[in-house]
Amino acid sequence: MFNIEEFDIKLDTQVIGRNFIYVEEIDSTNDFLMKTEENYPNGTVVLAEHQSSGKGRRNKEWKSEKNNNLTFSILLLPNPNFPNVNLINLSASLAIAQTLENLYQFDIELKWPNDVLINKKKISGVLIETISKSDKIEKIIVGMGINVNQPTFAGKYDIRPTSIRIESKREVSREKLLSEILNQFEENLLLLEKSSSKILNAWRLRCKMIGEKVKIIRGKETKFGIFDDIDHNGFLILKTREGYEKIHGGDISLR
Repeated sequence: MFNIEEFDIKLDTQVIGRNFIYVEEIDSTNDFLMKTEENYPNGTVVLAEHQSSGKGRRNKEWKSEKNNNLTFSILLLPNPNFPNVNLINLSASLAIAQTLENLYQFDIELKWPNDVLINKKKISGVLIETISKSDKIEKIIVGMGINVNQPTFAGKYDIRPTSIRIESKREVSREKLLSEILNQFEENLLLLEKSSSKILNAWRLRCKMIGEKVKIIRGKETKFGIFDDIDHNGFLILKTREGYEKIHGGDISLR
């Protein structure tokens, strides 16, 4: 079972995670924060031991073994100085990467726009959703799933999954891991408001696809080209025969 007291001792944030909701089972932590009528404070974190309808990007199912992993969502309430949602997405995956590097000395690869990989295997993903009124964002929900102590993975996956336990050959503290991720994420958000270029450069350093030939699938459309860079908003710049094109989303793979 998750030890909330142990987690709280290691949490070193001002906002993120200071209001903490722990549940045994829920349909989706993202959906809970999206649909709730409660006025939860900025930085509220909802952690579930099991999600009956866990999801990733494009409504793909996120499978996670109960009591062995971390599936949680963070509520952010924007202010006038808040960075754009796409930069928050990159900051979240970067926070996971930085934490895994610091705690376990993993060689992390970030896959645009939201996957965290070890040895080409997926260890974590991020899903960001928003609620808007009159074109004004009122809520940003940052969902994170991290494979922690799960020993095996059944079924078929677009990217082969792995866990910290599999890669490190030892069981790890979920309490320490979650607190460190939240600590790092808050640092990244504060840095974003001062200098988004530092976050973008740190993300670039961990993206091994930049400069490679890639295929991007967006709905029924498929595009080919070279992953040239990410722009100041974190969008992918695709170099094709016709020139350069800005890509806002899609599933990317090497050609």
